[in-house]
Amino acid sequence: MGIVVVSAVLAGCAAEDGRQVQRVQEPVCHFPTEQEVAGLFERWNRSLLSGDPAQVVANYAEDAILLPTVSNQPRLTQAERQDYFEHFLADKPSGQIDLRRIETGCNSAVDTGLYTFIFARTGASVSGRYSYSYRWDGEQWLITSHHSSKMPENH
Repeated sequence: MGIVVVSAVLAGCAAEDGRQVQRVQEPVCHFPTEQEVAGLFERWNRSLLSGDPAQVVANYAEDAILLPTVSNQPRLTQAERQDYFEHFLADKPSGQIDLRRIETGCNSAVDTGLYTFIFARTGASVSGRYSYSYRWDGEQWLITSHHSSKMPENH
């Protein structure tokens, strides 16, 4: 599945020699700002705070991959992602970004860095590494890949 939408339109125009000319519309690109991409994490984090796994899963594209912190199983479907978040949300997590790098492109964005989760139910905190890849679907930004892993060294 491509991330650029291209449509061919017969313009009905004739070239000087009388041939029909087909015009191709340029790709429609949405280039997000860094603030817009940073806001996508905030949207995801607010959905965590809702406690509703369905709200969290709504941030993911149908064909997304979730490589979660506290599970060895890659989550490839919305049902698998919902199952993961049903368990993850039980401890009432809230994330904050500690360090980030954002890259943007035509209908795509990548947000990578370090974050910390605080779990309201237990008071525990976990620092980890993350990467989110996003795709513009013509209406909204959706996560296409999400990798999260605990920091390997305790400080």
